[in-house]
Amino acid sequence: MELKAALYLIPVNISDAPLDDAIPLGNLNVVKGIRHLIVENIRTARRFLKRWDKSFDIDSINFYELNGHTDMRDVSAYLDPLRKGDPVGVMSEAGCPAVADPGSTVVEIAQREGLKVIPMVGPSSILMSLMASGFNGQGFAFNGYLPIDDKERLRTIRELENIAAKRGQTQIFIETPYRNNKMVRFLAENLRQDTLLCVACDISDPEKESIHTRRASAWKKCSYDYDKRPAIFLIHREGGGR
Repeated sequence: MELKAALYLIPVNISDAPLDDAIPLGNLNVVKGIRHLIVENIRTARRFLKRWDKSFDIDSINFYELNGHTDMRDVSAYLDPLRKGDPVGVMSEAGCPAVADPGSTVVEIAQREGLKVIPMVGPSSILMSLMASGFNGQGFAFNGYLPIDDKERLRTIRELENIAAKRGQTQIFIETPYRNNKMVRFLAENLRQDTLLCVACDISDPEKESIHTRRASAWKKCSYDYDKRPAIFLIHREGGGR
């Protein structure tokens, strides 16, 4: 299909669920019309495209890597095809590009130059976990990764919990998967015992998905194992408003 000259933000699956269950077919039709893709990792991007459609012509794509190792002075040049009138796509490793993702850098450049940006529909662990938590969906904040140092992490948790209490704002954050169990223990021990904690793990996976909301006191007593599994954490204070 012939596409408008624009920067297309292309969501990627966040689990091993069938792609047809998570991503609209129309997205694939759009991607087939793009010959320039900005991705976090070329190898995994190629694998995803082949999983999406085994007949996908991978060799026709010009890939540009954008990750923690990229020289930011090079990123603007990734948009040169768009400046010349060709569509360009941005793909994350998982979920929606430019949300907790380095893709936001290239989107910022496009917006600054008045280039057209088109976000596409797809899975977001932030929104899906919020939907399933039972927490305030009108006021929430995504805080990314918390500090690794225990003292700094405790200070941050106290701040987020106070915001949740004063504003009724759901606080959302993530952790490196191999430290998930440690995070749950830390939260159960340091949150106020009546603070609600939701742990959403393997979101959208039909076999492994686990989403539970409990008081901190209940998390102390229950068994769980989120080790090396993609998870997201949400806290809420009852009575904080909706």
